Amino acid sequence: MMDTTPRPLLDGADRQLDDTDDVATLVFAQEAANALRAQVGRRVVGQHDAVELLLVALFCNGHALSIGVPGLAKTLLISTLAEAMRLDFGRIQFTPDMMPGDVTGSEVLEEDRATGHRSYRFIQGPVFTNILLADELNRTPPKTQAALLQAMQERQVTAGGQTRSLPPPFLVLATQNPIEQHGTYPLPEAQLDRFMLAVHVDYPDFEDEIEIVRRTTMSDSPTVEPVLNKAGVLRVQGLVRRVPVADHVLRLAVGLVRATRPDDSACPEGLRSLVSFGASPRASQALVLGAKALAVIDGRATVRVEDIYRMAIPVLAHRVVPSFRAEAEGLTARALIERIVAHGR
Repeated sequence: MMDTTPRPLLDGADRQLDDTDDVATLVFAQEAANALRAQVGRRVVGQHDAVELLLVALFCNGHALSIGVPGLAKTLLISTLAEAMRLDFGRIQFTPDMMPGDVTGSEVLEEDRATGHRSYRFIQGPVFTNILLADELNRTPPKTQAALLQAMQERQVTAGGQTRSLPPPFLVLATQNPIEQHGTYPLPEAQLDRFMLAVHVDYPDFEDEIEIVRRTTMSDSPTVEPVLNKAGVLRVQGLVRRVPVADHVLRLAVGLVRATRPDDSACPEGLRSLVSFGASPRASQALVLGAKALAVIDGRATVRVEDIYRMAIPVLAHRVVPSFRAEAEGLTARALIERIVAHGR
């Protein structure tokens, strides 16, 4: 029987790929996605949609926010994905007593015992990595949450009067518990907007939960092998940027985003009173990039209209603020985006 286990891909050097060979790189990217799925599947049961969205974020060099109640393997999913790649990985367990310097780093005063000379030395914080797991981000106050704003938007950190660049690729994969839970702080809109997409991790179905219990109550611990390195990730990220998008697809993406703004003519009449704030142009960029990544993961060289619709809820739901009327009617942001998508179709 043929072995169908995805082999390690690393950077594809064995195939003599170069940045101008988009056809070969597209094949490489699809195989890389399949290999990463296989490695994650060794430890995480199900959650196929969540895995796909994390791959989209990775291939777009975008940040992702995983939302769900404790115990649904949000942290395990992210850490396993990181383990399947040869990238620097850092983790911050956010707590109410954390300070901004615990994230970005801080300067310490050092003294040379021989000369007595004193000087400051900057000690890098855990944000100086390729993949940062911001675990339970909403358990720390807004002051500390804000320490990630510059890093997420500009890929650099300013501390001690000096700006330092973060190593490429750099992406924040954060987890968040439902804000109704005790001891959580709502993430400000400015920070939510910097997450390219939100991944809602749901409860597993019955059969998946049986498999979860079976695996986690045995003595065997599955191993994860790295199947992609930094050069390979950067190669795929470059390809995603080069995927062409037809004008009508671009117009669809921008139209969906503008439909979330209550004062815009594109917003359906029945939704204007249900939305307080809509999505910014950053959402239009994320929607198109996410659709490009979906195409690459599927092995396609062009973006389809359906790719835009598939990415609409992950990209837009966490950026839209429902009005008091919507909340009174029990309508969530996700439900509002579903209505906008249905109206757009």
